[in-house]
Amino acid sequence: MTSGNSSPPPPYRRLSLLLRRSSSRKSLSEQPLLSDARESGYMSPISPRHHETPLLDDEEQQRQRRINCKIDIALLPLLSLLYLFNGLDRGNIGNAQTQGFTHDIGVEPDDLNYAVSLFFVTFVLLQPFSAAAGQWLGPTRWIPVIMICWGVLTLVQAFIKGRAALITTRLLIGAFEAGFYPTATGYLATFYSPYDLAKRLGMFYGQYAIAGAFSGAISYGIFQIHHPSLKSWQMLFIIEGTLTCAVALIAWAWLPAGLQSAWFLADEERKLALEGLRRGSHESTLSLSPSSPSARLTARDFIETAKDWKLWFVLVFNICASVPSTAFSVFLPLVVEGMGYSSLQANLMSVPPFICGAVGLYMFAASSDAHRERGYHIVAGILLSLVGLVTIVTTVTGIAKYIGLCIFLSGSYVAPLLTVAWLSNNTPAPGKRFLVIGVNGWGNLAGVIGSQLFRQEYAPAYRTPFFATLGFVAAALGGYLAYRFTLRAVNARRAAIGRGKSEDERVVEEIDEVRYADRKWTFVYGL
Repeated sequence: MTSGNSSPPPPYRRLSLLLRRSSSRKSLSEQPLLSDARESGYMSPISPRHHETPLLDDEEQQRQRRINCKIDIALLPLLSLLYLFNGLDRGNIGNAQTQGFTHDIGVEPDDLNYAVSLFFVTFVLLQPFSAAAGQWLGPTRWIPVIMICWGVLTLVQAFIKGRAALITTRLLIGAFEAGFYPTATGYLATFYSPYDLAKRLGMFYGQYAIAGAFSGAISYGIFQIHHPSLKSWQMLFIIEGTLTCAVALIAWAWLPAGLQSAWFLADEERKLALEGLRRGSHESTLSLSPSSPSARLTARDFIETAKDWKLWFVLVFNICASVPSTAFSVFLPLVVEGMGYSSLQANLMSVPPFICGAVGLYMFAASSDAHRERGYHIVAGILLSLVGLVTIVTTVTGIAKYIGLCIFLSGSYVAPLLTVAWLSNNTPAPGKRFLVIGVNGWGNLAGVIGSQLFRQEYAPAYRTPFFATLGFVAAALGGYLAYRFTLRAVNARRAAIGRGKSEDERVVEEIDEVRYADRKWTFVYGL
């Protein structure tokens, strides 16, 4: 791969490239020089300057807002409902345990921890591959299929006996759930421009926290049902598994393949939406339709993803930051029970901390979009989590620890969500973006860590697990700060390269394919 100071292409190639993109050259001449960019400038898909250029008048901006509103109404409620059931079926085993699940199926309590860990093994390892399958087959078909599969397995859990059956069902549920989040977030990214995205992802990802709250509430209700032949935890698996299959069938019929086939938009609105997305993402074709050539994954997408140092760097600290959210999606009812509540009360009292997590997530996501900034918002969320953790480990009363738990979860969901938005914004190539989001899903390896931390031997106070969690979260704080400063240094180096280049060389760099997508020296990373 050539460096930013390499010689330009031969004159005949430069001429043909410039003639093909004369309109691009004209628009580029109206942009500020790369050297004028500060922290994120010209050519960045999330550049403040790029998004503030006066391309839209007030009337066009109002039309764009109306289009976004239609997309919100058509997609977000259903996708959020799907993610709600994704979270319910992942975490309901923790609610079942408060009603004697492991005792009734003939296994030890620690077998639950092993089963949860093994769930995350298949869930994490298969995420990139399942995301690739979703990109290839189409998200609107892949998502319902995998949902029906894990819904059936959730229902089957109501009738299992023994350790082997428990581990097998959790491995399979993890395998089918693996592709949902990266496929769904990649799908959403094809409907919104970069700085309209994080707020929507916040509404979507917030369902993970809402699922915890709803799981506690619905479990409390179901556990009041007394069936003559079924245990209360069996009723929980049967009801939630059946509902998952039902909403998957609705999704099959409802979701459009992409903007070009969005049935809820008029023809003119579809054109305006596609144009707005292209302006924001520098993409020429952004449909996820399987028939769209640019929607296909290429060998270069795989190679560039494997070579992307940013992805592997931030993945380590995403794992650290994700330990709380992945662990408490299953074990929060047991932790709350250890604070002095009965098993039924623990399910109900697990609702407020999850609500705090959802509210905190949405507030951080909205602020991140409004200020067009990711890194410091992630850091602020981590700091809030640390405040809650310190409160938990330094207080002795149950109510003080419970308040600390609410503060802790208020910031715990911020880093995983905004990391997805950050990586998505800084990955303009659609095929690579799907793979990057899928690999970033390996952050759920935190679930393996969390499930082994909150073991029965540490109950009821769980002091050792909380101290360990504090260490992971503190490491994430340092890692994300280093990541942001590193991107800023790369931007400064590229600005220096740009100062020595002519405008023709800038145009050629943009449209040439020697360097791929964000590896171009004209691309400025959003911070």
